[in-house]
Amino acid sequence: MTIEQKEVERTRTNGSSGSPVSLSLPQRDVRRKRPPLLLFILRLETLRRVTRVATLLALDYIGVAGALFTALLVKLALRDHFDVGSAWRETRPWVAFAYLVTVLMFARVDLYSDRPRRPGLGKIATALFQTTVIALVFALASGEHFSSYYIFYGSLFFGTVYIAGLRELYLRFTGRLLERAGYRRRALLVGSGKHIEAVAHALAGRARTRVDLVGYISLTRRPQNGLRSLGSLEDLPQILATERIQEVIIADPDFPQERAVDLVDRCHQRGVTVHVAPSTMEILFDRAEFVPGQTVPLFTLRPPVFEGIDYALKRTFDLVLSTVGLIVLSPVLLAISLAVKLSSRGPVIYRSERPGMAGKPFHCFKFRTMRMHADQIQADLESLNEQSGALFKIRRDPRLTTVGRFLRRYSLDELPQLANVVRGEMSLVGPRPLPMRDFERLEEWHKKRYLVLPGITGLWQVSGRAELDFDDLVRLDFLYLERWSMFLDLSILLKTIPAVLSRRGAF
Repeated sequence: MTIEQKEVERTRTNGSSGSPVSLSLPQRDVRRKRPPLLLFILRLETLRRVTRVATLLALDYIGVAGALFTALLVKLALRDHFDVGSAWRETRPWVAFAYLVTVLMFARVDLYSDRPRRPGLGKIATALFQTTVIALVFALASGEHFSSYYIFYGSLFFGTVYIAGLRELYLRFTGRLLERAGYRRRALLVGSGKHIEAVAHALAGRARTRVDLVGYISLTRRPQNGLRSLGSLEDLPQILATERIQEVIIADPDFPQERAVDLVDRCHQRGVTVHVAPSTMEILFDRAEFVPGQTVPLFTLRPPVFEGIDYALKRTFDLVLSTVGLIVLSPVLLAISLAVKLSSRGPVIYRSERPGMAGKPFHCFKFRTMRMHADQIQADLESLNEQSGALFKIRRDPRLTTVGRFLRRYSLDELPQLANVVRGEMSLVGPRPLPMRDFERLEEWHKKRYLVLPGITGLWQVSGRAELDFDDLVRLDFLYLERWSMFLDLSILLKTIPAVLSRRGAF
């Protein structure tokens, strides 16, 4: 037996039985020269990547140049000097610099990566804001003088609209092409039955590129999700080969560590990508800060509260938009008020007592959607509850009025909460305030969501709403708290509109 053959056989400890398990590594070096056919296929993959990056770069150039040009054109138009040629002549000297910085900022946040990993509007807006700040500092350092700074924030606005719009069109167009070509990412779920069910449900039809869930390997019971069991972890090498698996998704935050290391090794030896559904701890560590000078390496997790400049920015943002919203939507609010009043007996506005920041109760305003005394018969309907965890939801709640059912469907009953935002009891974006009945059934770890003001909308509303498991909803709140930014708030607000119109998960 050669030295290479001796190194091929090694043992690892099995996490459940403790018995040695033989792990056969590939008999040939994965770095060896590729056969001609495989080399041709790899070149096609490389060509596809180059085409993707080149197309995105071209779209970003159009977006940057178009943003600068539009901002200058609007500025000239407001001065009664509408001149396309003059606007373009002023645009040209800045395009190259603005585009270079934009590309660098975009590359930094993976905006040229492949479809599944490429971020969306939030990262685009953040990167463009950073580009604007860099351009402003450079211009001032170069001795430039401006009568106003409109060109910067005007270009930021139009750049966000143009680039996000062009990239969304590109995403939809290429997605349609891939769908017509039958492209699928063949994936295998690994974990415990409960978590496999949850991840399979979340992935169904929602990925940027369609995920074809081939089957699962469950360490516990069999999940009830229609997928087929492909065997045990010991069968993983054969499953990867016979089922042509491209991705393995570990759908269990409590997956045994020693088994996870072994699984990742086996997958990487065969060029298979491994994804891990994040646990609450992993979400927290995204914001962890290393503390030097300790005998033991420590990371500090600071409380995710909005204070100082963050609070001032968020409160100003909330106050301005909610006030404008109340003024602009006043005809709609009046029409809904008349519809509620004429359709059934009772007050137009329903004052629901809910816990706010730090659990302090407040009256959450909503258009009344139920008949009189609906709260008094809720206990009789508990057996019909269709939601998990602390939530109470019934898809066809018999207490709803005809008008109320329509308002619930499009979330129009939530519009009076703009007044709660003006009063400082709520924010436009944040964890949704739960009724007292639901709050009293929360576990202690759920209550971290009450460290900040509750919101009219949040990640719940743009990530599946009532279709998600309650623990998943709480983890979305944690994700929001740990990664908050003004652009995340803006992104959620923009995504709320199509989420509401699609009525997905709303009842």
